[in-house]
Amino acid sequence: MTAAGRPVRLLVLADDLIWSTRLVAQSREAGAEARSVRSAEAFARELPEAQAAIVDLTSRAYDGLAAIAAARDAQVPVLAVGQHDDHVLRRDALSVGADRVLAYRKLFDDGPATIARWLTAAHRTETTS
Repeated sequence: MTAAGRPVRLLVLADDLIWSTRLVAQSREAGAEARSVRSAEAFARELPEAQAAIVDLTSRAYDGLAAIAAARDAQVPVLAVGQHDDHVLRRDALSVGADRVLAYRKLFDDGPATIARWLTAAHRTETTS
């Protein structure tokens, strides 16, 4: 929720249909107004309206790191998701601006609560900056 009590407009970038659907459903359960896109072009088009973004890092259709950097340039908080054992990609995602990088398993086990905590923290940081 935003300070005005409205749901956060959250944009999910994931080209895998199952994860895209799951991330949107979990984000909605967390209280966000979520929508999904599957390409870098669609992400760039929708980004100006987003207040937060989730980026799936394991895509072959787009560059997840470039998407994170674009979101950061637009001052949109980013949660990244990916393989638990890809430490290099995790480090790179954090270095280009992801707030957090979580393993798929974390979101599979505890997605809505995890996303809600991240949104709350991102909003709190945004309103105190």
